[in-house]
Amino acid sequence: MHHEALDLSRLQPVLPSPLQPAEDERFARHGVTLLLKRDDLIHPDLPGNKWRKLAPNLRAAAGRTVLTFGGAYSNHLRATAAAGRLLGFPTVGVVRGDELAARPLNPSLARCAADGMRLHFVDRATYRSKAAPEVLDGLLSLFGACTVLPEGGSNALAAQGCTALGHELRGQGDTVAVACGTGGTLAGLAAGLGPGQRALGIPVLRGGFLEDVVLNLQHEAFGSRSGQWSLDERFHFGGYARTTPELHAFADDFEDRHGLPVERLYVAKLLYALTALAQEGAFARGSTVTAVITGRPDRRAPGPTGPSDTQSPSDSR
Repeated sequence: MHHEALDLSRLQPVLPSPLQPAEDERFARHGVTLLLKRDDLIHPDLPGNKWRKLAPNLRAAAGRTVLTFGGAYSNHLRATAAAGRLLGFPTVGVVRGDELAARPLNPSLARCAADGMRLHFVDRATYRSKAAPEVLDGLLSLFGACTVLPEGGSNALAAQGCTALGHELRGQGDTVAVACGTGGTLAGLAAGLGPGQRALGIPVLRGGFLEDVVLNLQHEAFGSRSGQWSLDERFHFGGYARTTPELHAFADDFEDRHGLPVERLYVAKLLYALTALAQEGAFARGSTVTAVITGRPDRRAPGPTGPSDTQSPSDSR
């Protein structure tokens, strides 16, 4: 299989993903139409932006071992492991937190292992410097030649892959909004949208560093800043994997109103932000707002307070 093209079409992704109207008086009373872009329905094991970011990277890897990074509950690690199982290539997951090595695997990492991923635990200091040549050289000497994907899968190829999301939404919504972790989805989405449309990113981590990250990804992927995009940093609810009772109540209510399973760490923050922005009058009367639903709830994920190392983007979208 080495260096042969991987045929991702045999995974039968649902593309373009469905676009559904959501009747919601919290938007309607301000003259705003809400649409839901159901990227969570693309593939059961590689939902949403996982598919869009991984597909071009897996084609480039062409069956070679894929080594990537994540925290104990990383969606990205799970999706990479599932892709390896489904398409028959080896995977290595470098996991933040060497203390985890001595413990029973949590359900998320157990799923990765069941899908054939080799898990390698590193301490937090090593993890922080994972892009340093000496750290990467050490990993490659352990695991041999690998295609290395960054945390969250966000690189230039991923951003290019996410332009398809923008293309599918051309003419569908004045504002297209997405929750952001590592910035790859927003970078590609904005580049793919049509004239007069803007992309809005809702960071789920605090820290205000994402604008530079998205800008750098766009320069790598497209040569310059691309499309109309902005970030609203107010809706991280304390940081990565942090949630509050108010956010859970909002998500439960949204599920009841719309029959949409609401993933809590990203999608709930996005929908909460859009509801608040509509209330603030941020969207023009007569305009349409499209929310990109990037994933489904994972019943294995941590509860309302999330894991203890909350401020790392490692599980990011």
